[in-house]
Amino acid sequence: MTSSDSSIDPVGACVGMRGSRVQAVVAELRGEKIDIIPRTDTIADLVVSALQPADVAKVVLDEQAERIEVVVPDEQLSLAIGRRGQNVRLASQLIGWDIDILTEQEESERRQKEFTERSTLFMNALDVDEMVAQLLASEGFSSVEELAYIEPNEIATIEGFDEETAGEIQNRAVEYLAAIDRAHDEERVALGVEDELYEIAGLNAAMLVALGKDGVKSVEDFAGCAADDLVGWSERKDGETKRFEGTFKDFPVSREEAEDMILQARIKAGWINAEDLPVADDGEFTEEASA
Repeated sequence: MTSSDSSIDPVGACVGMRGSRVQAVVAELRGEKIDIIPRTDTIADLVVSALQPADVAKVVLDEQAERIEVVVPDEQLSLAIGRRGQNVRLASQLIGWDIDILTEQEESERRQKEFTERSTLFMNALDVDEMVAQLLASEGFSSVEELAYIEPNEIATIEGFDEETAGEIQNRAVEYLAAIDRAHDEERVALGVEDELYEIAGLNAAMLVALGKDGVKSVEDFAGCAADDLVGWSERKDGETKRFEGTFKDFPVSREEAEDMILQARIKAGWINAEDLPVADDGEFTEEASA
């Protein structure tokens, strides 16, 4: 609930004097417990309210997967989860997203593990020593792609680096990615995925390999896909949300991007006439066209 009058406490108004209002509803429902929380348009604020009285240190949203990661103090874990997981399960049902709860210690351990993995990746991919790899990881770089395509001065500003070092790191990153692309393209050819799919903006060699493994090998095959096939979907049953992964589960592709790529394929395959589609002022196809 919410109130348009800042002087009115909406929760208190529903609870009533000494709980009289809510207790009347509880009695009518034969003792069913009722939680009353303020309404908010912000999912992060809503999950914090839904998990009370547990204290929440951090909320991280994954909108594509409709998943929420909540970090709580170590001593608050049991309170946040509730008996037999009831508290977090009810919060998940209220919001409609899956909720994962971690302690601050667990999050710290995970961050350290991710830091170590990134450092190892940079050491192997860029052929640099551990100190350089850790410097890159500590500066927030999480992938070789970032290093390959970022402005060189972003790397040169790292303490101990200069323009020459930054340029060398970037060249090694580009060479590493090119080698991976060549390997993926060889695998694509072996899978029988047609070259023509490269003409669809947004697709790369690794994505074409994933498509080939799922039996999508031509523009016509891709045109017949739905966005759910590519990015996955969620189904809610008996109060639980089940996630089904799509072909592009390992790629940062949004539903809108997937729909746009499918639309390109349908135009290319001749299923749709591009001239008949509604176009926005910026020249992009509208949501109606993608639908």
